[in-house]
Amino acid sequence: MKKLFFLLIAISAIAFSCSKEKKQKQEVDMPNKGEITIATDESFQSVTEALVERYMALYPNTKINLVVKKEDLGFMDLLDKKARVVVMSRELSEKEKQAFDQKVNLPWLPAKFAADAVLFVVPKDSPLESISMEEIYKELQSDDKKIIFDGTNSSNLNFVAQKFKKNPSELKFSIINGNENVAEQLKNYSGKIGVISYNTISRPYGKEAEKLRSELKVLKITKGNKSYEVTNENLKNMSYPFTRVLYFLTNESYYGLGNGFIRFSCQQIGQIVVEKEGLQPYHIFNREVQMK
Repeated sequence: MKKLFFLLIAISAIAFSCSKEKKQKQEVDMPNKGEITIATDESFQSVTEALVERYMALYPNTKINLVVKKEDLGFMDLLDKKARVVVMSRELSEKEKQAFDQKVNLPWLPAKFAADAVLFVVPKDSPLESISMEEIYKELQSDDKKIIFDGTNSSNLNFVAQKFKKNPSELKFSIINGNENVAEQLKNYSGKIGVISYNTISRPYGKEAEKLRSELKVLKITKGNKSYEVTNENLKNMSYPFTRVLYFLTNESYYGLGNGFIRFSCQQIGQIVVEKEGLQPYHIFNREVQMK
């Protein structure tokens, strides 16, 4: 009788364990089902939103919560498992890569998907047409603080600082929070130069983007004896000095919703979405037309 009693307990324990394991497997998301959070800086919110919306339209059983926060804070959320995916634009420091290795314990594999840029802008009626790399650096050392960024910890500030091999704390600048706020309020600050992301104004048919383009002049960047405008060709060959490549990082160790979204964004459908946003797709697909 005792043997039968212990046998029943053992069977019950195995059944409970199998049931629990089955439940855990059911709770794991899949590329076409589940819910995750993605963190993105406001500077490239537009393209990320477009990709998320398209993905959820293709897979109605998915829910992707897009959290907009400064690039550095988004990366911290990835490390702390508060976000499954983060959008980045700058190179990580060695310290950050070590933190990624320790907390995420996955190979550091950036999934590149678009070429964006940092723009230096002035009001439309400004006589200024271009600015050199040397002039930008000089202004960032000046107490006049003529250059306006969209905030500390922002992707734009981090990228420009990295370009000049400086820490953001070593630069002198003014702040107006938010790319769109910088663009809209710039006219109130005579002689100032705003710094915004290309994605803020790149969407060809977006009403807000069209409005901002009508109010702003994007300065050409002079480097050496040449001046560079922000064009898709200059982004493609990265000749525009402040071109940056947007990429995803994930802490997802299996092929779930996070990796499914990343794969979609880097393949043809996602790259078409990037192109419609006015940015340069990182993965270029040739379109062949056969004539009969």
